[in-house]
Amino acid sequence: MQLLAYRLVYPILWFISILPWPIFYMFSSGVYLFTYYIIQYRKSVVTENLTLVFPEKTKKEISRIRRGFYKHMCDLFLEMIKSLSITKEEMTKRFEVLDIDTFKEIQAKNKSIIVLMGHYASYEWAIAAQFVMDFPIVAVYKKIKNKHFDRLVRRIRKKFDTRLIHSHNVIKEVIRDKTQHKLSAYGLLSDQSPRLKNAAYWTDFMGIKVPVILGGEVLAKRMDLPVMYLKVEKIKRGHYQARFIKITDNAKDCEDHFITKTYLRMLEAQIYAKPEHYLWTHKRWKHRNATIPKGAIID
Repeated sequence: MQLLAYRLVYPILWFISILPWPIFYMFSSGVYLFTYYIIQYRKSVVTENLTLVFPEKTKKEISRIRRGFYKHMCDLFLEMIKSLSITKEEMTKRFEVLDIDTFKEIQAKNKSIIVLMGHYASYEWAIAAQFVMDFPIVAVYKKIKNKHFDRLVRRIRKKFDTRLIHSHNVIKEVIRDKTQHKLSAYGLLSDQSPRLKNAAYWTDFMGIKVPVILGGEVLAKRMDLPVMYLKVEKIKRGHYQARFIKITDNAKDCEDHFITKTYLRMLEAQIYAKPEHYLWTHKRWKHRNATIPKGAIID
C-alpha cells in the first residue's frame, strides 16, 4: 500500500518541481488556502504553541502569526519538492551565504565542525552552503515511517552528493571520519524534543522549561570540535540569507551546557523577531508539565 501511494504521488511531485517559479508560488498559495482553511492541518497544535510562548499577544496577533506561518510552511514544503529538479546555480542564488570569512576562520583550524541549526526559515536548502564554503556538508536526519517516502526525502537531501547520517549513527560516523582524517561540517537540527526517558537536561526555551537535546554539545566536547550556529533568514519569498556564527572553537574547555544555551538564545532571538518563520506544527513543548526524571539537570 505504501509503495502504491508513493508511485501515485511521485509523478505529481515531479511535475510540481518543474513548474516555473511564478506558477510554483501561485500553487503554494493555493496549498496554503486548502491547508489552513479546509483541512486545518495541526491548527490546534500551532495555536497552542503560539499561545504558550506569546502569552502577552492578543488573539488577533496570534491569528496573524499563525496565517503567516502556514504560508511559510507551504512554501517550505514545496521548496523541498522543488529540490528534485532545482539546479545548483539556482539554489545558490536563492540561498545566499554571507560573511564566509567567519566560517573560513574556523575551517582553517583543520577540524570538522558541528553546525547547530533550528527549524527556522529554510533548513532544507542549507545544503547550498557547501557550494560557496568548499567544505563537505553532512546532514543528520531522522527516518520517516513510510520507507518509500523516506527514500524520496533522502534522495532530495542527498542531491549534489550531500552525505546523510541517521541520527542514531552520528557518534559512530564522526569517530570513523576522524580516524580516516575526513573533514566535514555536521548539521544538526537541535531544537526538537527528546524522549522523556532521555531527558537529562531541562532549561528554558521561549520562556518554558523543557528538556533539550544535548547531542551537538556532547559530540563537540567529546571530539574537540568547534561549534557554529547557522542563522538562516527569509529575505523574501523563495530567497534566504545565512550566516555562520561562531559559538566556540574550544568546546572542551566550555562550561557544561554553555554551547546548548548559547544556541537556544540565538534561535530564540530569531523566533521573537519573526515568529512566522519557525516550525510551529511540532509539539516542542509537550513535556512542559511532565515529571522530570530523577537525576536530570534543571537549569
